This record gives sequence, structure tokens and C-alpha cells, in this order.
Amino acid sequence: MRKKHTEDSERTYDLMDGLMSVQDEEGNKLSDEEIVDNTSALVIAGYESASLSAMWVMYCLAKAPDVVQRLRAENIALREKKKGEFITSEDVSSLKYTNMVVEETLRMANTSGTVFRIATRDVEYKGYKFPQGWRVIPWLRYSHTNPEYFEDPLRFNPDRWNVPAKPGTYQAFGGGPRICPGNMFAKMIAAIFIHHLTVGYKWDLVNPDAKIDYLPHPKPSDLAEVTFSRL
Repeated sequence: MRKKHTEDSERTYDLMDGLMSVQDEEGNKLSDEEIVDNTSALVIAGYESASLSAMWVMYCLAKAPDVVQRLRAENIALREKKKGEFITSEDVSSLKYTNMVVEETLRMANTSGTVFRIATRDVEYKGYKFPQGWRVIPWLRYSHTNPEYFEDPLRFNPDRWNVPAKPGTYQAFGGGPRICPGNMFAKMIAAIFIHHLTVGYKWDLVNPDAKIDYLPHPKPSDLAEVTFSRL
């Protein structure tokens, strides 16, 4: 996002300008390494995660024609109501089933495989002790596919979101004060993508049995190659 500087209407200021000029309470600026790290993190978190989520939407829906049918009915009804106008954030919020599909896709996809935390106190878990101060990397897929938290966890079932997940078990965007600040925006992007996808196209996976690679991010080995056609 860019904005005009109040003292120079001819110059625009962007994200890089902000990172180079931001200061803490003591007047210290970011180092060059910190600026590069922040820029890389924003590119990865804001672009790669969104594109991977869109890919997983298409992959999961290609294997769930009954879900696609329900999505089409909901989204065609919205399209007819809007009569060619752009859909708004309020419209997206009204798409109950579409938003359930978004949550289920994020649970299944695990586009952010881990979160990084520090133990604030000594913790013992299943016979293992994590001393205070240790760096801990929780593997989110373990929680999202744990049958103790989600019934039949490997089945793509958007209806499970009729009941909220148990607190702490669903962390597609992390949680607490370190939760991803773009989580609501990312969900809205996915819902809008689903809207246009389901009302305008049909698609099939070229290799529905392609194996899944899990590092650095989960994805089918063929990158979910599909064939498209208009409705």
C-alpha cells in the first residue's frame, strides 16, 4: 500500500520506505538484514500461502463433487442477487457453507506447517521435558489430523465446522498474540476465489492419485495439475 508524503506530493512511499524509516522508542532503525528478513517474510506469507491455499481449494473440491454442488447453489444465489455488482465483505460473510469450506481446506492443507514458540515455563509432555526458554516448533498437521480433536480427520468434511473446533486444536494461522495478522483477509481471498471458481468453471485433476510432498509446504507432486472448462 502506498501513500503520499505530506511534505512532498510528488513522491510516493511504499512498504520498503516504511521498513527503512521505522524507529523504535530509542530511535533505532532496522538493520539491512532485518529489512531483508521482513521483506522475505511478507512475500512468503502474503503470496505463497495464498496461492497454495487456492491450489488446495481446487484439489480438495475436485475430489468432493457433492461439496461443489452445494457451493454452486449458494454462490449462484449470491450472483443472481448481486445482478453484476461486485461482492462485498458482507456478502462473503453471508456465504456460510463457503466459509466452512475455507476452514476445512485450511485444516487439511496446512499451508503453514509449523509455528515457532519459546517455552515460558518448564513443561512435561508424554514423558519428555521441555525446559523454560527452549525453542519449540509445533507441527500443526499433528493437531489438525488428530482423531482426538477431529472426527475422521483425513476426510474432507466442511460440515464439521457447524460446531467450532476445540480451542487450541485448529491453528492454521497460529494463535494468541502471535496470530497471523492477515488471517481474516486470507480467508476472504479464499472465499472470493471459491465464488468465482464454482459459478464459472468445472475442473478435474489430471493425476488424482499424485503423492503429496510435505516440505517445505504440503502440495501434490504434480502441483495439482487440472483441466478446466467453462460452465
